[in-house]
Amino acid sequence: MRASERAYRELREEILDGVLAPGTALAEVEQANRLGVSRTPVREALARLEADGLATAASARVLQVSELSPASIIALYELREALEEQAARLAATRRDPARFTELHDRLAAAPELVDSGDEGLRTYYDTVDALDEEIDAATANPMLVAALRSARLHSARVRRLARHNPERLRAAASEHLLIVEAIIAGDASLAAHASHVHLHMSLRHALASIESRQPDGHRVA
Repeated sequence: MRASERAYRELREEILDGVLAPGTALAEVEQANRLGVSRTPVREALARLEADGLATAASARVLQVSELSPASIIALYELREALEEQAARLAATRRDPARFTELHDRLAAAPELVDSGDEGLRTYYDTVDALDEEIDAATANPMLVAALRSARLHSARVRRLARHNPERLRAAASEHLLIVEAIIAGDASLAAHASHVHLHMSLRHALASIESRQPDGHRVA
């Protein structure tokens, strides 16, 4: 693997996991030393992160990890509504029901996974990722899938806000289960509506989580 690709992947995962917090400066020299590569691969990696929207200019020569503001989260969910509701509609009309049956069983067991520690959480998130992959395949629309994957890159940062909230995760599992049931039944309208409800509840939680992290004098009205 090229040094620039390795640097990009490591920095991206650290941003998505919150190891590199919003607003963290991404200085070339510091990151090169930390990652054990030269400045050129880091420069290339940072350019890709900026193109992804995960890094933004803090000054003329320094990038920083993009902020997770209420406005940016709302904008992301406006995009997700358009993409994911349409994907659910298409999946319900073009799916192979058998492909979603196993996912239904896995999601039905999700509440227990959420309460079984880090390993259970990893299994739960793997199941959610598998659902995304099956919906992508069922849409049979490569352009829609490419747009969805771009949006999910940013959604991964927002998802982290629910990581320590078992109540929200159990509710999300139930919402995903309804989406799968609608797709299996071939009910496009219900699949889109279930996706809408899930995104609405996810947005409410994300905004509440961001609000709780703001200093009292900087809270959103």
